[in-house]
Amino acid sequence: MIAFEKYILDNGLKVIIHEDSSTPMVAVNILYNVGSRDESSQKTGFAHLFEHLMFSGSANVKDFDVHMQMAGGDCNAFTNNDVTNFYDLVPAENVDTVLWLEADRMASLNINERSLEVQRKVVLEEFNETCLSVPYGDAWHRIAETAYKEHPYRWPTIGMVPQHIADAELSDVSTFYHSFYAPNNAILVLAGNVDKENIREKVEEYFGNIPSHQIPERRLPEEPSQTDYRKNMIESDVPLNALYMAFHMVSRNHPGFYVIDLISDILGSGDSARLHRTLRKKKQYFLEIDAYITGSFDPGLLVVEGKVQDHIDLEKAEKSIWDELEKIRKGEVTKQELEKYKNKAISGLIFNECNL
Repeated sequence: MIAFEKYILDNGLKVIIHEDSSTPMVAVNILYNVGSRDESSQKTGFAHLFEHLMFSGSANVKDFDVHMQMAGGDCNAFTNNDVTNFYDLVPAENVDTVLWLEADRMASLNINERSLEVQRKVVLEEFNETCLSVPYGDAWHRIAETAYKEHPYRWPTIGMVPQHIADAELSDVSTFYHSFYAPNNAILVLAGNVDKENIREKVEEYFGNIPSHQIPERRLPEEPSQTDYRKNMIESDVPLNALYMAFHMVSRNHPGFYVIDLISDILGSGDSARLHRTLRKKKQYFLEIDAYITGSFDPGLLVVEGKVQDHIDLEKAEKSIWDELEKIRKGEVTKQELEKYKNKAISGLIFNECNL
């Protein structure tokens, strides 16, 4: 396991430090405890919008990327239902630059009409390119709205409809920022060629004076248990019929999460997995097929999705998936098969740690 040190600043910022002198680099990661589940159903897509806005400059930084590049570093970010994450990689001697950049946008992001309008256009274009103008682009919108009726997982991270971002006002954006982007709602991780004592002093220097905020209490509606079969048939101009089957599952912190994760691997992880081996290669019902879990903090979904071959009707394709699921339900998993995917999961964790 990776050795690390963990502590909390007076303002609530959680800090994790991993020292590794074998690399000349330092990875700096800041995770904010805010995702699309924290949005209003009338103002969706804000967490994703802020993934972009956070690169628009702050009190002392006109252009985040320019300073990062001058320091020889690289950066990126992602948003999902539960969190927003920013990560940077920089030569160790320039770690001060990254800490300064991240602290400045945490403390004083430059939110104005110009920056909002620029990023609004970027996000709306992304919505158009990834959801509206490509085959199957709205699939996750359809899955989410069918699977969830109360919980905010019923809309995807990019937002329910583009109009919510198009209509976003500066006051809405400012409120969202001051509600969630605070040291007491974040985790800072530093991993790489750092000296623990020295880097602690630097973290205190750059982040210690940022005031904490009153974070809104998260009161998310509990999704009612689904008792009926739900089906949503969409007609669209696509190359092949597509089939999506979603099943409610436990949250990421539930002990049963790992069982379902393993089941999804047995079904869909790799060419030798059951769905690939039986339904794609042997029977040739599907051109491609996969199984995966959402891995969300609140109860999520196990999803089976596939592109159906032209000569196979949807009912026959769906039945073939149910047949494979029924085998799992009956416990028809060999000891060798189970061991294989356990080893695959363990080796994946080890390889990921070795690549840090």
